[in-house]
Amino acid sequence: MVEFSEKRLDRLFHGMAQPTRRAILFQLSHGEQTVGQLAKPFDMTFAAISKHIKVLEAADLVTQRQQGRTRICRLNPAPLAEMAAVLEHYQQFWTGALDSLEGFLRDHAPGSEGGKP
Repeated sequence: MVEFSEKRLDRLFHGMAQPTRRAILFQLSHGEQTVGQLAKPFDMTFAAISKHIKVLEAADLVTQRQQGRTRICRLNPAPLAEMAAVLEHYQQFWTGALDSLEGFLRDHAPGSEGGKP
């Protein structure tokens, strides 16, 4: 099994837990954008959007660079692959558990050899 840093995963899932932050990540999946461009679709202040970006930066999901007076944001997709690996681990667990349940129910269904008539 792959080992994951608990603190890192906490930051990643915290970053993804809020709809505005997920929308920001979706916007950045199309390419770099300025903080002003990211703020445009939302009914919130520039300071509020900046706070969301800081959370995404802390999760290593977004990087920023300064170009003159403008801050430009970029998606860092590597942590998303890490999250996908964690979710796949749990998916395998649940798939196995549900397959076992299905087999048990099939074996113990009325009319089956293991079930009551």
